Amino acid sequence: MAKDWLGNDLSTTDSATVQAINDFSEGLLAYETKAGNVIAAAEADPDSAMANAYAALAYMFLESPEAGGMAKSYLERAEAAKGATRREAMNIAAVRAWHAGDVPGAIRIGNEIADEFAHDLPMVKLTQYHEFNLGNAPGMLRVAEKVAEANSDLSHMHGLSAFAYEQCHLLSDAEASARRAIELKRKEPWAHHALAHVLITQGRIDEGIDFLEDVSETWTDLNSFMLTHNWWHLCLNYISKGRYDEVLKAYDTHIWGADKSYSQDQIGAVSLLLRLELVGVDVGDRWQDVAQHMKGRTEDFVQPFLTMQYVYGLARAGAPETEAMMENLKAFVGQAPAFVQDAWVNVAEPACEALVAHARGDHETVVRKMGSAIARIVEIGGSHAQRDLFEQVLLDSVIRTGRYSTAQQMLEMRRGYEPCSVPNNDKLAAVYQNLGLPREAAQAQARVTRVMSEAR
Repeated sequence: MAKDWLGNDLSTTDSATVQAINDFSEGLLAYETKAGNVIAAAEADPDSAMANAYAALAYMFLESPEAGGMAKSYLERAEAAKGATRREAMNIAAVRAWHAGDVPGAIRIGNEIADEFAHDLPMVKLTQYHEFNLGNAPGMLRVAEKVAEANSDLSHMHGLSAFAYEQCHLLSDAEASARRAIELKRKEPWAHHALAHVLITQGRIDEGIDFLEDVSETWTDLNSFMLTHNWWHLCLNYISKGRYDEVLKAYDTHIWGADKSYSQDQIGAVSLLLRLELVGVDVGDRWQDVAQHMKGRTEDFVQPFLTMQYVYGLARAGAPETEAMMENLKAFVGQAPAFVQDAWVNVAEPACEALVAHARGDHETVVRKMGSAIARIVEIGGSHAQRDLFEQVLLDSVIRTGRYSTAQQMLEMRRGYEPCSVPNNDKLAAVYQNLGLPREAAQAQARVTRVMSEAR
């Protein structure tokens, strides 16, 4: 019996199939394009349980309504394969549960696999992915901790732990795990990503820029998500320092264009363009290009976090598909899966209405709709840094509707963890001026001047 690179038993004995299985499992953990090699291997070896299960999984990660149909034949072949090991059968069951829309079932099976097969890190990764999309950070940490000791020599394990710790706000543990991962392997982009989260959360902006710029040379052979997303994180730091021209350059060079058809690339583009506009940057006609690639998303409700950004991108570009998507959303939420229906009805739908209103300049509606959704925004998935976009949208509308006292509270809370942010202090200067507090306005403006002079 063959084994994969992690030491897990495989029912296949074909060396080419084993190599493709390894390419997928390591590529999944390392976010490398070689993960896609398993699809050709599954075609060449239709009797391989694991190759076909992984091929199905590769298509499911497309995060689109079409993904299930593309994965179907591979999943059926995996289920029909003879001689599958117990671990392989459990993997197939986890993929089947996801394919059937039973994400809680997939999470349960993933935890069972972690209990019994401590070296099945791809299933740990998949389980974390599902928990992340449900906003369950402790669930991400729980499955990682089941297998952490058994895989303490692997950089990928420390990367998995680091992001789970960070999402649980356990920042010291997150930093230690991320740095241990990078110590074991410098090219560990998921650990780079986790550390980027820690640094910006703690307001260590210069350190974040230096770190990400330094390790960016290792971002080779990555899939479009990991490549564009780590550059996106670097751009968040640039925005904080008021280096907006560099953000536009990174957007055009590294963020929009890797794979314009992919869900994560699309929402990364939407998020960054909106953040730039929220700090007063003219992004030109870039919205139109992004919207052009999202026009087919009007019935895409795979994840609320994704849908919210699709609808904003369409609305901001003035695309007529916006209305169709909102109508389809209203029809969908009533029949959404039970385990996420409340999040769709009470968080995602009002948030989508708020986002469309913001794109159209209706800021009173934003305050009302996003104001009700924001307290539960964690339920729609995404990371802290990603969901912060929606708080920034609310803040923008609070200011634009003249609610300066509320804006002052929101901005000073933000300044608590990012004291030198150019955008936050720019906004504070204007807010304090409108509140009749010129001394505080001058102090905020002085902070902006100091950061900008240092940059020069």
